[in-house]
Amino acid sequence: MTMSAILTASPVIQLHIAAACLAILLGPVALYMRPGQGAHKMIGCLWVASMAVLALSSFGIHGFALIGPFSPLHGLALLTLWSLWEGIRRARMRQVAAHRRVFRNLYWYGLMVAGLFNFLPGRIVNRTLFPQLPELGYVLIALGLTIALSLILYPRLQRSLQGHPTPR
Repeated sequence: MTMSAILTASPVIQLHIAAACLAILLGPVALYMRPGQGAHKMIGCLWVASMAVLALSSFGIHGFALIGPFSPLHGLALLTLWSLWEGIRRARMRQVAAHRRVFRNLYWYGLMVAGLFNFLPGRIVNRTLFPQLPELGYVLIALGLTIALSLILYPRLQRSLQGHPTPR
């Protein structure tokens, strides 16, 4: 592992990485701590802020530009900003289940699953973690997607085997 790829990256990429690391660390604490505690709201606000910085900083990164300066990743950033707004709105409306669902989906799918693609060879995270063998990024992505897919499909499979319809 070498930090040189991160240390020599542009400031916007460094900010993006820092926000991602903070969001990854704070997410489980905010998502799985008891609601109603002051700490839940404080850590949740920090998590929302780090996710907002993460999404907004992506607009300064143009490594995969397909449509002018934009790429499909910028669409994910817009979806992230909308999800943050929706999650906060649901909390203010006291719709706790919807608030929880929005933010858990944003953490697991928007941050963790989408974040797996930072391990593609050539990306800064890959160059930092696997400088000698960048192909390991493909293995990590495949493993992560397999775990995510199994976590999505396993409950549905269990319900169908028990004769319960899959909720829509």
